[in-house]
Amino acid sequence: MSLNIKTNRKILGISQEKLAEIADLSAQTINDIEGCRMWVSDKTIAKLCRALHVEAYQLLLPCVEETGKKPLTTSHILQNLQQNLKENIDLQFSELFKSDLL
Repeated sequence: MSLNIKTNRKILGISQEKLAEIADLSAQTINDIEGCRMWVSDKTIAKLCRALHVEAYQLLLPCVEETGKKPLTTSHILQNLQQNLKENIDLQFSELFKSDLL
């Protein structure tokens, strides 16, 4: 999460101090979060999301640098959910029909 916060802050072209001001947090808090020295509460995540103009999932997903993979987009997430739902429904129907035939 800390790298996602830092990356989004840099995309906006703002300093840690400016982010702290916008998010109503201390500059030391931002520094500690980006330095992985502080656990972030749900309230702080909400403040950071508003300040960075992102959704919470965008801060919580593993970032490119950590995984070596491209970041997931909302479209990819929805496609994966649809595929998983379809597979689960197919499996449930398959199990249901097996039990009815026995």
